[in-house]
Amino acid sequence: MKLSSIILVLLVIISFSSCISTKQLTYLAADEEISDSLISIQQMQRPYRVQINDLLSIRVKALDQELTSIFNPISDAENSTATTEEKAYFDGFPVDRHGNIRIPTLGEIKVIGLTLEEIRLKLREKLLSEYFKTEANIFITVKLAGLRYTTLGEIGSGSQVIYKEQVSIMEAIANAGNITLYGDRRNVKILRQYPEGQRLHQIDLTKITAVNSPFYYIQPNDLIIVNPLPQKSLGIGETSFGTFATLFSLITGITILLFRL
Repeated sequence: MKLSSIILVLLVIISFSSCISTKQLTYLAADEEISDSLISIQQMQRPYRVQINDLLSIRVKALDQELTSIFNPISDAENSTATTEEKAYFDGFPVDRHGNIRIPTLGEIKVIGLTLEEIRLKLREKLLSEYFKTEANIFITVKLAGLRYTTLGEIGSGSQVIYKEQVSIMEAIANAGNITLYGDRRNVKILRQYPEGQRLHQIDLTKITAVNSPFYYIQPNDLIIVNPLPQKSLGIGETSFGTFATLFSLITGITILLFRL
């Protein structure tokens, strides 16, 4: 009888200590003191500076659209069935390993380290000085041809593309299919590209303070890594009941075996 009591107590302790708690699964939890207060969310981030392998979408418009046709990609009617990503790939301007893009007639233009607005102004200045007069009223748009990122680990893995100028890590995770129950939301890693190389960053998505993190908004070519919780390696259940049932079955079998011996 004493042995049975000891086994039962051990089962309860192990089951509750090894299950995945609600706190580990909750996103952006606020402290009780500020749960009913207005939370200041800093959504402003530094303008993104173009990196090697980025893909830019550039369009030039004017009062006489025929004059700008030589600077714009030619839409291929035969590829009308192509996906948005395929069109962006064929019509976009990739930043090569030297930090340049190649535009018809204009040739190679250095864009590495510039913001999208700085690139727009640079192109406008070059076009006005070499090809157009101010009266042409040219209008230039420069955008990233989709925000590309990759997810690995306890999350829908693969390469993802979102066609927006600003994407939060929460939106990126939702777009990838969410983090699994075994994913460590407290230590989500982001491998980010910089001109001098790559850096690894970390963000805790279980706290509301994550919205003010400099890594809350993703950047092109980010690699989002979600490692598994220790509970996955134990393989004994996602909830207290599941863990208890698994351990109960295991210890019951061992107990029966010992009594038979």
